[in-house]
Parts: sequence; C-alpha cells; structure tokens
Amino acid sequence: MIEVFKTNVQEVEHSEMIVGRLLEHFPNSVINFDLEDCDKILRIHASSISNNKIIELLNAHGFHCEVLL
Repeated sequence: MIEVFKTNVQEVEHSEMIVGRLLEHFPNSVINFDLEDCDKILRIHASSISNNKIIELLNAHGFHCEVLL
C-alpha cells in the first residue's frame, strides 16, 4: 500500500526528523519526502497505513499534512 500526502515541510532536517518519527510507528516502511515538488510530497509505502496517525504526527510537530488525492 502506498499513500501520498501534501505537506508544508520545507527543510531537509525537518523531513529527516519526521521520517524517523514515522518509522517508530510504521517500522519496515519506506518513507520519503520530495521537497522539490510544489506540494512537498510525503510518500509512505507500508503494509498498513493510518492516515489519521500520520496527519496527527505531523500536526504535533507544527506541520500541515493532508492526503493527496
């Protein structure tokens, strides 16, 4: 399962921190950001994904996150 999110993450350091936190909740997942994209894409490839948990985690760190349709 692959899920794609639009975020407002701008800095590589922030994306690395968020990926680390997400891996704590979704181990064995492939998680990456595309900060070059205008939507600052967060892509998660995992066997099971909780969109609400991902959005909550980014919001808790002060970032906006929404499922990209």
